[in-house]
Amino acid sequence: MEQQAGPIGIFDSGYGGLSVFKEIRKRLPQYDYLYLGDNGRAPYGPRSFQTVYKYTKQCIDYLFRQNCHLIILACNTASAKALRTIQQNDLPKYGGQKKVLGVIRPTAEVVGSLSKTKKIGVLATSGTVASRSYEIEIKSFFPEVEVFQEACPMWVSLVENNAHESPEADGFIKKNVDNLFQKSSEIDSIILGCTHYPLLINKIRQFVPHDVNLIPQGKIVADSLADYLERHPEIKTLCSEHGQSRFLTTGSSGFFNRQAGIFLGEKVHSEFIRVT
Repeated sequence: MEQQAGPIGIFDSGYGGLSVFKEIRKRLPQYDYLYLGDNGRAPYGPRSFQTVYKYTKQCIDYLFRQNCHLIILACNTASAKALRTIQQNDLPKYGGQKKVLGVIRPTAEVVGSLSKTKKIGVLATSGTVASRSYEIEIKSFFPEVEVFQEACPMWVSLVENNAHESPEADGFIKKNVDNLFQKSSEIDSIILGCTHYPLLINKIRQFVPHDVNLIPQGKIVADSLADYLERHPEIKTLCSEHGQSRFLTTGSSGFFNRQAGIFLGEKVHSEFIRVT
């Protein structure tokens, strides 16, 4: 039976994935997108591997039922804690052409070429840091690179509570940045290893040397997705092309709309759903 084309699914535990969605839509405006934020159970960062896997799989199941054949985990924690299990154990059970991609591997594939000192920093959630996913993936492509990580447990809350531009944010950001550079003063490139962090980039720049390269993931993931679709025409044909976007949330749709407007710079109308 021929499969009907559907939207590209974009999943995040909350709002951060909108920074990736924004770049993907800019790069590939012709496709339809269905964004799902699991705001009702966010944040994922402090949660166990098993809980993140359970929640992520429930959301993946929902998006597959909405006729998404390709899903992007626009969430570093989900990519670190759930993606491999979903790809290896769950995808074969769905049947058809079902694909789930993450945001860590595309970043790891290019970051080594952006560093002259081969000393790379990662600012991320506690869960992503604990998984060591960036260290493992980067070294698989660039064995000579040293990776230094710093968990930033308060940063997501700063963004989600719309306090990312407040003076109160400075102390948290400076502390974590200083901690990172104490691990190596030779770091010349820093991955913003959480999709919320691009909203903090101006604050972060205040506390890093001027020649340090800050690397948000949105454009990297968008370019990687464009390349993936060109290399996999069998998946590309299953992605519908009407230039339409829908937004779903497991939390308050009104609050999602306000927060999403900050990320996207446009009015957003979301729908409340239950995934359990």
